[in-house]
Amino acid sequence: MDSSGDAERPARDAPPGGGRFRAIAMIVIFDVAAPLAAYSLLRSAGLTAVTALLLSGVFPALGVTITAIRNRRLDVVGALVLTGILVGTVLGLAFHSARLLLIEGSAPTAVFGVACLGSLRARRPLMFSFALELAGPDSAQGSEMTRLWQQGYGRIFRIITAVWGVGFLVEAGLRVVIVYNTSTGTALAISKVMPFVFAGVLSAWTLAYGAYLKRRGARAAAAASQVSGARPVDASSAEVTNASDPR
Repeated sequence: MDSSGDAERPARDAPPGGGRFRAIAMIVIFDVAAPLAAYSLLRSAGLTAVTALLLSGVFPALGVTITAIRNRRLDVVGALVLTGILVGTVLGLAFHSARLLLIEGSAPTAVFGVACLGSLRARRPLMFSFALELAGPDSAQGSEMTRLWQQGYGRIFRIITAVWGVGFLVEAGLRVVIVYNTSTGTALAISKVMPFVFAGVLSAWTLAYGAYLKRRGARAAAAASQVSGARPVDASSAEVTNASDPR
């Protein structure tokens, strides 16, 4: 994720208010601006593309380290980012290839995508666990998520996890294609922006999907109240029933 994990980090690490702004600022500085500026300056100074990429990769690693120290733990996404940087560094030094260094960001992205799809057969899909950790299991939102899961929302979270998994795999594949079909500088710039584009598109789809489910639940509740002549059924309960329908 090089910066594919970066796109998840603003929401993942950011507490409300100033903490959220600080987390976003760290992403912009350490994962986008500093690496691009460092690469440009180092290339202008006459360093090779491989050396410039290696040195500019220090900034994302530093950003992950600072976040881990601040949170007193290294989460899964941060670990994947560091692993990708390490693997890319080893490959880049061994083969002296700038392209291999740039591809390192695709490896953790692909791993996360495969993990999402693989978790569909687990007790809880990865995106549910990820969202629950983000909200906080003991928070009001976390408790509500747990309640919805227990009421039958598992199918919905599995669909969301599947879509995100496929999205991560598509992103990883596109980044490889871009690395091998553009210049090093162009590929580096795109690799820093693309994760945010994919995260934005997937997040927008998730919100739209949630809104669609809410509307469908409201229609089902209204229809049930008309048929029964009783007071309207809770929309969330109706939606749980619809979501659990194998059709």
